[in-house]
Amino acid sequence: MKLSAEITMYPLQDDYLPAIVAIIDKLNAYEGLIIETFPSTTLIVGDYDQVMTALGDAMKWSVEACGKAAFVTKFLPDTELLSE
Repeated sequence: MKLSAEITMYPLQDDYLPAIVAIIDKLNAYEGLIIETFPSTTLIVGDYDQVMTALGDAMKWSVEACGKAAFVTKFLPDTELLSE
C-alpha cells in the first residue's frame, strides 16, 4: 500500500534551522521514497512500511543528534499526493 505523509518539525531550541536541514537531509538519503520539501513542511511518498520506517528512524536520529523537537505529521494511506 502507498502512503503519503507530511511532516513538520519544530526544534525546541533557538538555533532551529540546522536541525530542520539535518532531518530533511536524513529523509532524502532513503532510497525508494519521493521526498518533496516546501517552506513549512516535507512530503514523503512511498510504500507504507518504508515511509513509516524512514519517519521513525529520522525522528529518533534527530532527537539524539539535534535535541528535543515537536513533530506534526499527517498521514494519507493508499494515496499518492505527488506524481512519480
